[in-house]
Amino acid sequence: MSGMNIGELLRECTQSLSEGGNDNARFEAEQLIMRFCGVTRNDMLIFPARPVTGAQAESVRQGTARRNSGEPLQYILGEWEFYGLPFEVGPGVLIPRQDTETIAELALGFVKSHPGDGFQAADLCAGSGCIGITLAALGKVPVRLVELSDRALEYLRRNIALNGVSDLCEAVQGDVLSDRTAEEMPLCDLIVTNPPYLTEKDMRELQTEVKFEPETALAGGVDGLDYYRRMIPLWSGRLKPGGMLAAEIGMGQESDVMQMFEECGMRAQYKKDLCGVIRVIYGIKDGGNHNG
Repeated sequence: MSGMNIGELLRECTQSLSEGGNDNARFEAEQLIMRFCGVTRNDMLIFPARPVTGAQAESVRQGTARRNSGEPLQYILGEWEFYGLPFEVGPGVLIPRQDTETIAELALGFVKSHPGDGFQAADLCAGSGCIGITLAALGKVPVRLVELSDRALEYLRRNIALNGVSDLCEAVQGDVLSDRTAEEMPLCDLIVTNPPYLTEKDMRELQTEVKFEPETALAGGVDGLDYYRRMIPLWSGRLKPGGMLAAEIGMGQESDVMQMFEECGMRAQYKKDLCGVIRVIYGIKDGGNHNG
């Protein structure tokens, strides 16, 4: 034993994170202790005198030091929740963010309003798989998830298994900007994407912890719109009549991206996130019985 209990370790960890400038020190200290000591938040509140082992205390201290160096909490924990589902994350894969639950919510609504056999969905630039796996797990529809990065693809495949949707999800390694990748995709009722959309200026001004995430999942060119310029015309052609294409965007990109949708013959619409920021642009392909 370390001679230390949960309450003492929590105070030590919280103080260290706070002194390191962390505004969420208590919450993050709790997360580290839950992860490395195998306890719940209730355990910490009800049994603060429960002893911890020396190995557990050392793991928490190492995690605290990594966090103080700027490494994202999610990478240290190795797992993060998205839409109530668990996702393994680590270096080489983008961390699921609450903002992205906006496109998942929109897509789930579309799925639920179009019941029936033969529905096909795709998640492009899938990363950890958080959007597509959520669609499969909660919407019960087949999803093909496309990701180029070797490392991200490893997490994607593990997360498909972790969430028990191997029968509905297919992970495909491919370049979403390539004609061949699009041609090999079956026609879809729904295509979702959270592509890289940070501008060159954004990339120069990244927060320390975001610098740990893969640049290829973040950088969208000078104005952040490189992926949309290629993907919207390419992938709108893989929609069934009445199918929906939905893309997450960065703040202030709505006018440009909506125009791209319109130029491809789709009436562009938008959805705001919980902070009131326009976060998703989507359009419905003419024809069919799908209603936006």
